[in-house]
Amino acid sequence: MKQTPWLGFSIDRAASTPVFEQICAAIRLRAASGDMAPGSKLPPTRVFATELGVSRSTIVTAYEQLVAEGYLSSQQGSGYRLCASGEVEMAQRQAPAADPKSGAAARRGGAQGPGSASPPQMVEAHIFRAGTPDMRLFPYRQWAKTVARICRSDPQAMFVGSRGFGSLALRQSICDHVAEWRGISARPEQVIVTAGATDALEICLHALAQSGDSVALEDPGYRPLQYFITAQGLTPEYLRVDDSGAVLPSGPVAPRLAILTPSHQFPLGGAMSPARRMEFIRWAIKTEAWIIEDDYDSEFRYAGRPIPAMAGFDHLHRTLYIGSFSKIFSNALRLGYLILPEPLVASFANSIKRFGPKASSMPQQPLADFIDSGEFYRHLRRVRRIYAERRRFLLDQLSQDFGAYGYCVDHQAGMQVVFHLTCALQDREVCIRAAELGLSIEALSGFVQTPRPGDGGYNGLVLGFCGYSEAELQQGLGLLQQILQLVSR
Repeated sequence: MKQTPWLGFSIDRAASTPVFEQICAAIRLRAASGDMAPGSKLPPTRVFATELGVSRSTIVTAYEQLVAEGYLSSQQGSGYRLCASGEVEMAQRQAPAADPKSGAAARRGGAQGPGSASPPQMVEAHIFRAGTPDMRLFPYRQWAKTVARICRSDPQAMFVGSRGFGSLALRQSICDHVAEWRGISARPEQVIVTAGATDALEICLHALAQSGDSVALEDPGYRPLQYFITAQGLTPEYLRVDDSGAVLPSGPVAPRLAILTPSHQFPLGGAMSPARRMEFIRWAIKTEAWIIEDDYDSEFRYAGRPIPAMAGFDHLHRTLYIGSFSKIFSNALRLGYLILPEPLVASFANSIKRFGPKASSMPQQPLADFIDSGEFYRHLRRVRRIYAERRRFLLDQLSQDFGAYGYCVDHQAGMQVVFHLTCALQDREVCIRAAELGLSIEALSGFVQTPRPGDGGYNGLVLGFCGYSEAELQQGLGLLQQILQLVSR
């Protein structure tokens, strides 16, 4: 049965697509076609739910997903409004053409009050280290069973057949994963199994850039990336980040590459708007540049589904996609992957032959089996739930007990949050004091390469939460509160 709502689109209750996804798709379509003007106010959730004959929670879920993707904006008391998204259209998933050469295989103690005079005590764990997964949650038994099964049934698979681009079975599993989670349609021949994200980036630089070329980097951005770029003889060009994401390069000579984190900007945490994504894609086409999308922790989105990758918008035309298993599965396996546009496959194959693959062969077949059996997704669902609880605990505590010092912007994603300092304290001094007590807090200002007037100096604290229990986070917050009180004096 179909029903026609106020916005003029239909809900098909017999379809396999969930209702909230049908609502999202219809609003995206109207945003892309211009049927809804930027700034248009959407129906209140209760009114819209009644109009559609669905629960209010379904409407809220759809709206919040579109907020996360950058199509809508929300403000308490003002409802939801359409952002200026320009010519945006979600990438339509297409079945990749069959390749006759390939088979079907495929980051303790309570907080003391303001009157506490006791000195802070050092902690053993490096609490608040950003980007650290909690390896105590790793499915050791299930993983051991998978490895043992491969050893018994096909031991050769752990040592051979993984040359060049890597295990065909794992590359097929990666294609299935990114199609479902990231909206990317690719064939196994376009996938390179790498020894993590840094290895993937190094492969890209060897194949696409020459000494002296400029590379566009987000600012603030991942600090080691700048050192890595300069070590390769390349020149970084820094792109400031605004509410829509990184701004486009504006120099007289276009950079050869742009390295972006559009789904979850590091370290600020926001998502690049659909309009800005399309602007970057058009820029890359016009200048014949390449976009390298670093999608380091996109699976950790705690409201709605993960935001589709820029490579999905671009249909892998000018965008190379880097993914990693270090954040979502294990930081010990050192496995990641690189997905290439079709025209680059041959040149990257030559580059791999020249420099050689670095990814270990042994875990590739077990990981493919772990993904295909569903154990990988059971683990992912579990850690997402636990990390979401830890994130909510951290944000609640910061809001309740640290409001005099600053605030957090909740992007409902990622493995860290930024606590923006609004007082006279300097983030670097706070972090030095924190390090003396065993806390691993990074200063937001340390990620900025080119300070600009009006950016507030990016004065804040980057706090990781995934690798720590609520008790450990509470202990760290107690110490942080005492440090802020001492530095304030």
